[in-house]
Amino acid sequence: MTFETVTVEVNGNPLQLSAQRAAFDPQLKSLFIADAHFGKDAVFRAHGLPVPAGATADDLARLDALIAAHAPESIVFLGDLLHGPESLGSATMQALGEWRARHASVRVVMVEGNHDRTAGLLPLALGVETVFEPWRHGPWALCHYPQVIDGAYVLAGHEHPVYVIASRADSVRVPCFRLAARCGVLPAFGAFTGGFVVNQSADDAAIYAVAQNRVIAVRERR
Repeated sequence: MTFETVTVEVNGNPLQLSAQRAAFDPQLKSLFIADAHFGKDAVFRAHGLPVPAGATADDLARLDALIAAHAPESIVFLGDLLHGPESLGSATMQALGEWRARHASVRVVMVEGNHDRTAGLLPLALGVETVFEPWRHGPWALCHYPQVIDGAYVLAGHEHPVYVIASRADSVRVPCFRLAARCGVLPAFGAFTGGFVVNQSADDAAIYAVAQNRVIAVRERR
């Protein structure tokens, strides 16, 4: 299956937006991923909610595809790599460990998010560096929470932005990138997540929706 990538200019810098719900800086060779929420299915099952297993495996397969497509030197998770304490269970950690072993040469950095603090410390064997926002990397200030930081363009997550595409008969919510003048918010990478509708946002943000394996510009910067 082919997933489209669209290159946009953000604050004078190229950024590739992927229909796999990630962004790639071709100059830094860095892949940016927000809100993976690995192990969320395990958290729900631990609380008695009968959700199917397999979400983490599916998301890691998409991550493998992104690595194959872009050959990044580093991957930065913009917070909420894990969903909760149950995400540290053996099945999720085994899946993450096997994924990390497949890509041992790639630097992996996690900007701590609110769910990561709740989940607890990652095993050192995973080889994931934990940093705190704002983490400066090239022209970017990498954060979990959307904000404005002097001297850099912020890339963040947390909000899980979605755009509602509607017709007279029906509507559908799709993930989207929301790129304002000084802060861009990436869609949640994890498939098993909710979303915050941004159709009526009053600022000047450009919005790129992800639908049917494509990245679609639905609103340009005003």
